[in-house]
Amino acid sequence: MRTLPKPSMNELYPIFLKVNQLNTLLVGAGFVGLEKLSFLLKSSPNAHVTVVSKEFSEEFRALAAASKHVTLIEGPYEEKFLGGKHVVIAATNFREVNKQIHDDAKERFLLVNVADTPELCDFYLGGIVTKGNVKIAISTNGKSPTTAKRIRQLLEEVIPEDINELVENINRYRETLKGDFEYKVDALNKLTEGLVAKGKTEKAEEQ
Repeated sequence: MRTLPKPSMNELYPIFLKVNQLNTLLVGAGFVGLEKLSFLLKSSPNAHVTVVSKEFSEEFRALAAASKHVTLIEGPYEEKFLGGKHVVIAATNFREVNKQIHDDAKERFLLVNVADTPELCDFYLGGIVTKGNVKIAISTNGKSPTTAKRIRQLLEEVIPEDINELVENINRYRETLKGDFEYKVDALNKLTEGLVAKGKTEKAEEQ
């Protein structure tokens, strides 16, 4: 009997960064840089981003102009641009430049993402589903961004549009609860466990 290989484990720890309160440096404004900026602004329209590139396309400039918190610096990368930054994204077309950005950022203990180079990334920009206050991040551990994209599309179809209304109502209910943290958690667990049961019932009925 053939033994199947043990699946690799995704050891990433998901967090949600308040990039509207942090300073992000993006180096590179080509196709990949445009994709990175689009991703950031779609998820957080008020993200603070400084972009350094030798040139900017009209499409890139138009995207940046739509946000008052995006600053464009035309010129080559210099280490000084890391000053005051919390997050760094290297997306130039030159591997040696991206590697230099990575090394400079690590010397400053900054979080860095090097496009298309998983081994030089502290974090990945995965697929994201947003429905009001509900946000779901999807990761394939850097193995298949295309798969993450398809899962995102599936979740966007499955999660109801009124999920945000539900979240708001539960939040208002939580604010009326009296008692300690443990009591509130128990009360909210009892309130929301019915949602799972309802979902299972509806799925069974469809089958």
